This record gives sequence, structure tokens and C-alpha cells, in this order.
Amino acid sequence: MQQVTHQPRGTNQSAILAIILVSYVMIVLDISIVLTGLPKIHAELGFTDAGLSWVSTAYTLAFGGFLLLGARAGDILGRRRMLLVGLAVFALASLVIGLAETPAVMIAARGVQGLGSAFLAPSTLALLQTNFEPGPERTRAVSYYAAAAGVSAAVGLVVGGLLADWLSWRVGFFINLPIGIAMMLAAGRYVAETEKSPARFDILGAIASTIAMVSLVYGVIRSASSGWDDPVTISAVAVGVVMMAVFVIVESRAAEPIMPLALFADGERVAAYAGRALFLGANVGFYFFVAQYLQSVAGLSPAAAGITFLPTTVVNFAAAMCAPALIGRFGSGPVLTGSVMAGLVGMGWLSAAIEGSSIWTLVLPMMLVGAGQGGALGPLTASGIVRVPLDRAGAASGVVNVSHQLGSSLGLGILVAASVFGSDGLSGTALLAHRAAIAMEAATVLIGLTLVLVLAFIVRPRAETVSDLANLEREA
Repeated sequence: MQQVTHQPRGTNQSAILAIILVSYVMIVLDISIVLTGLPKIHAELGFTDAGLSWVSTAYTLAFGGFLLLGARAGDILGRRRMLLVGLAVFALASLVIGLAETPAVMIAARGVQGLGSAFLAPSTLALLQTNFEPGPERTRAVSYYAAAAGVSAAVGLVVGGLLADWLSWRVGFFINLPIGIAMMLAAGRYVAETEKSPARFDILGAIASTIAMVSLVYGVIRSASSGWDDPVTISAVAVGVVMMAVFVIVESRAAEPIMPLALFADGERVAAYAGRALFLGANVGFYFFVAQYLQSVAGLSPAAAGITFLPTTVVNFAAAMCAPALIGRFGSGPVLTGSVMAGLVGMGWLSAAIEGSSIWTLVLPMMLVGAGQGGALGPLTASGIVRVPLDRAGAASGVVNVSHQLGSSLGLGILVAASVFGSDGLSGTALLAHRAAIAMEAATVLIGLTLVLVLAFIVRPRAETVSDLANLEREA
């Protein structure tokens, strides 16, 4: 078994945290930058309308499909090594994307970039676990990590719009190369390597998980354009479900599983995985539908639409920065509950306001959505890795990232499918506004389910544990 210890206190913790955060920010920022750059990519490279979706699909399939393999590779081969591999692959693929002159090159490079992300993302979270002690130190680091995810997604929309309008969509990919090189050099200097494990790769588990993830994600993505009654969509989802069952059977019998099923023996972790999937599905749908609404209905340019997300971004960042202090004072449970409730109220309000006559009516609910994102993702991340042995830090990080990625894809597919309800007879901007409003209603339901999981399996058990400890102290 791999022996992993926390880094000594003399280690430059600030430098390590900066390396982890910047590396993770590159991934999240890149995903959202692409959204506002798609119209220019469509025109410049000559994509067909159907082919354009593969700019995102190729990345998502590779990222989601190889996440568990990337996570386990870190446990066995060393997490710093996988961080460096992920950074190198991601940065080089970004360079190729920026230089792409044909749709084929663009799509292939996006797939390779997703592969790099599959090794990079779980390594960042696993290194955070092994370099920061449980308690206030890790709470602060995890809060910053979650803030990086939420804020980068919103900032990417702003940056992508500005670059597409003022310079070129290519710049957003070119800047990944110098940043990636800088992070590789910094990681080599400041981040200590974890010991290699004598464990062998779970080849059957890796194959089954990759097929399952790719099939599920592809089926959901295809449903957005072809519908859930499409034979290919149904087949892809069916293959994904069957292979997921095969994967569970393989993991239950494997000596060194790629995803130890023991990770799901803890109710808090399971609730955190499911809650993260639901919460991310709702919030990815928020960015997807509101970004389209602002450009297609409100008539804003890509840059102006991106700037409209600034209230969300600012509040998101502020909430994430305040979260460690609030958790230290009130506890993780109340902060998580309050944040999810803020997101619930904001999303519900937005669903009613989005068909209004002015975009100004969207500002306050968008700020509440940002507050929910900033405050909730940190505690959800912490609950997803709570009580995990350090030798399984990579595997736990992989499951957190899988729930993030699969939740985003499945959630968006659900919202796209729901958005067509009640749209008969509508057309033009009225149809687009209606679809956005219905999608936000569905997102509100997803966040409501998140709140149920949080209260039932995260907050309540913690409260009961605290109460039991207090009783024992009184009896003593």
C-alpha cells in the first residue's frame, strides 16, 4: 500500500496552493472560454452546425472517460508526476488548438486536451489532501479550490467574450502554454512527490469505467440535439448503464480497484457526490441558458453578455473567500445549508424574472446564484473527501471530479430536455425566453434535491455526532 504523509510544515504551503489552484483554473477557465468563442470558431474554421458541438463534446468525452484512470494513476505512479503529465498534455494540446486551421485538427486536439485534464484535475485535489492537514488549514485550501472552480467558470465567459470580440478566440488557448510551462517548473521545485505504489493497474476496471463514462456522456450530449427518443441516444445511454453495472462488479472483485467501493460506505461522501452532481447540473445549465438568453433575446454582444455575469462572479468570489471564516465560526453544515438555499432562491427567482422586460431584473437573482456557488462548492468538496485514507486520496478525488463532470453533462441534458415543455406555438425570441425560464425552473428542482441530500445526510448526521459527543462529555 502506498504510504503518503503530509508535507512538513517548512514546505512553502502558499506556493503549493498557488500551483494547485492555477493548474485547476486552467481547466475550468478553458471550458467556459470556448462557449462565448463558438460563433467565431464556427465562422473561421468552417464548421457545420452539427459539427460545432464536437468542439465541446470531444473534450467532455475524453475528460469524463479517463478521469478514474487518471486518478488511479496518481495513486500508483505519483501525484506530482501525473500533475506534470497532465499539464504537459493540456498545454501542448492548447497550442495545437490555437493553431488549428481545420475542424478535424480542432476536434482531435480538444480530445487530447480533455485527456490531459483527466490526469490533471484529480492530481490537483489529491495533492491538496496530502499537503494540507485536516482542520482549518485544509478547510481554507478546499474553499479556495472550490472558489477557483466557480469563479473561473464565470470569468471564462467574460474573458472568452472579450477575446472573441477584441482579439481572437485563439488567444484563450495560446496563453495556456506559458502558464502550463510555468506551473511545471514551479511544481518541480515546490511540490514533493508521493511514493510509488506497488499496486497494479485495474485494467478491466479502467476499460469498463471509460466505456461507461464515454457512453453516458455521449448519450446525454446527443439527447440535447436529437432528443431522448433517438435510437443512438437510447443505445449510448443503455451501453453506459450496462457498463456501469459491469464496472461495479469488476471493482467488487478487483484486488486493487481503480475506484474502491469502500469510498461509498460513508453516507456523507455519497451525499456529497450526488449533491455535487445535482448542484453542478443546475449551475452549468444556468450559464448555458442565460448566456444564450443575453445574446439571442436581450441582443447583447458576446463581450457584453460576458460582462453581465460579473455580479455573479464577484459575489461568487466574495462568498468563497468568506466561507473558511464562516465555517470556522458556525460550522460547515450551516454554511453549506445557507449557500444551497441562496442558490435555490436565486434560481427560482431567475426562472420568474427571465421573461421580464429588462435584463436588470436578472441582476439580484444572479447574485444569489453566485452566492450559492461560492459558498456551497467548498463544503461539498470537503465532504467528498472526508475520512478518506491518504493512500486513496487520488481515487476519492477522481470520484469528486466524476460527479462534477457527469453531473454537469447529465444536468445540462435534463435541463435541455425540460426546456421544450409548454413551448408549442412559440417562436423566435419568445421561444428562447420561454425555454430559458423553464430550464431555470428545472434547475431549481435540482438544487432543491441537493438541499434535501445536504440536510438528511450531511448536516443532520453531523449534528447528531456533536450531540452524542456532548452527552458523553457530560456523563464523563
